[in-house]
Amino acid sequence: MEKLEKLITTIMKECEQDGEPVTYEEAKEMAEVELKAKKNCKNFVQGDIRERAKPKRERKVDPDKVAIMSAIEKALFDECELISGNEQAIEIKYNEQFYTIKLIFNRNKNKAKSQ
Repeated sequence: MEKLEKLITTIMKECEQDGEPVTYEEAKEMAEVELKAKKNCKNFVQGDIRERAKPKRERKVDPDKVAIMSAIEKALFDECELISGNEQAIEIKYNEQFYTIKLIFNRNKNKAKSQ
């Protein structure tokens, strides 16, 4: 009730300063409407911005890719200089030019649709 009474007096003072004096009943009605509006209004405040710890995912190494890439490396060993490589891609230098060979596993499209 104290909030309502304080709000009524402030509304009456503000209206009087604006040159439109209101009665106590009118100010009370305006105050009740304002308090109801404040109850229904949700206040969203942004909290502390902290960087979330990203979950560490262990990289899965495909043994089939490793076998294929090692076979490619052995085949190119005499012709090219190996710069870097893993089971996904190898970088080579051939005739002073740099190349990347990538190995991508494509899933069977028919099996993917049925699952």
